[in-house]
Amino acid sequence: TTEGEVVGGYSNTDWDGEIGFCSADKAFIFILSGFDLTSPCKRKLKNADDKCAILCTEGYGPAFGVGCDLNVDGSEVAFYNGSTYEPFETSRLPLKTPTTYPIKEMEVFQVSDISNNGRDPRHLQQILTIISPKSLPEVSRFGKEVNDAINERRTTLEKLEEEVILIEESFKEEEQFIDLFSCGSVNDVVMLNVSGTNMALKRDTLVVMKESMLAQQFDDTKWTEQGSNNTRVKEWTPDDVVNWVKEIDDVPDDIATLFTDNEIKGSELLALNEFGLEKIGVKRVGTICLLLKEIKQLEKASQDVVTFIEQSPYCFGKLVDFLRLKHLNSLGLTVDPALPSVSEHKKDMFEKMIRYYFPGDSSKLILG
Repeated sequence: TTEGEVVGGYSNTDWDGEIGFCSADKAFIFILSGFDLTSPCKRKLKNADDKCAILCTEGYGPAFGVGCDLNVDGSEVAFYNGSTYEPFETSRLPLKTPTTYPIKEMEVFQVSDISNNGRDPRHLQQILTIISPKSLPEVSRFGKEVNDAINERRTTLEKLEEEVILIEESFKEEEQFIDLFSCGSVNDVVMLNVSGTNMALKRDTLVVMKESMLAQQFDDTKWTEQGSNNTRVKEWTPDDVVNWVKEIDDVPDDIATLFTDNEIKGSELLALNEFGLEKIGVKRVGTICLLLKEIKQLEKASQDVVTFIEQSPYCFGKLVDFLRLKHLNSLGLTVDPALPSVSEHKKDMFEKMIRYYFPGDSSKLILG
C-alpha cells in the first residue's frame, strides 16, 4: 500500500472471471508487514470446505471470502477482517468492518509443480520403501474364503497407507512453500525509510546479489550491529516482565508479585498507564511514577530500527521489486526476471542509483 503495508493471498483454485464464488481448500491471506503487527502472519479459511473461499468475477481483482476479507477493487485493497478467513488481531483492521488502503504496487505470481504431479517418481518410491519396506506375505492358514477376505483387506489398507504418505509429503512441501512467503524470523525483516516512504522486506532480498553494496550493507555482521538484536518487548512472556520489574532500582520486591499475579505480558506492559498500574495493585505514587518512566524508556528502546535510504522511492522500489523476483528465482519458484522497466523521465536517476549500488560491471546485471 502507499503507507508501506505488504499484504496478499494465495489460492490453489484457478482464477476464472465467470464462475463467481468458489471453493479453494488451501487458500490463505497474509500480511508480511504493517498494521502494527510484530511479525508476518497468515490466516486460513475458518472452514476449508467453504464454497466462498474466493470470488472470480471480472468486476474485481483478486478477492478472498464473503465480504470480502481481502480484495482488490480498482486502485484500492479492501478488508473485511474475520468474515470467511481467521481474523488478523490488530486494531488497524477492526472485525467485520470495511477498511480500505490505496495500492502502491501489486504483483501476481503463478505457482506450479508444488503437488504430487511435479514430484520425481523415484522420490515417491523412496518414501514408500522407507515406511513400508516390503509387503507382508499373504495369509494362507485359514480356509480359502477367509484367506481371500483378509488378503483383500490387507491390500486395501496398504494402498490407503501409501495415499496417506503421499498426502503427508504434499502437506510438508506446501508448508515449506508457504513459509517462504509468510514465515521466518522477525529479525530478518528490514525496515527502510526511503526518503520518507516506508518499506519492509526480507534481508534475503537485499543480499541476493552478492556484488551489490546492499549485500555488503546488510550482511550478517553489519546487520547484527544495525539492530537485529533489538529488544522485542511485545514478545515478552509474563516471566520476562517479572524479571524486568525485579531489575528496576528502588522498586519494592512485592511489586514483582503483582505483575506475576496478573500475568502481564510484554504487549500489555507497554500499554500500562497510571490507571492500569493502580488496577493491578500498585498504590504508592512514587513507585507508579518510576514504573511509568521505565516503561516509557523501554518502549523507546523496543521500537523498530529503521534504516534511512536517500534515494527516489520510485527508483528504489523498482530495484526492490527486481531483487524480490531474483530471490524467488534463486529458490526455484519463478523464472529469471526481466530487467526493470522504468519511466523515461526517471531513467537517468535510476541508472545513477544502480551504478551506486552496483559499481563497475556489476551494474550491467540490472541495466543490461
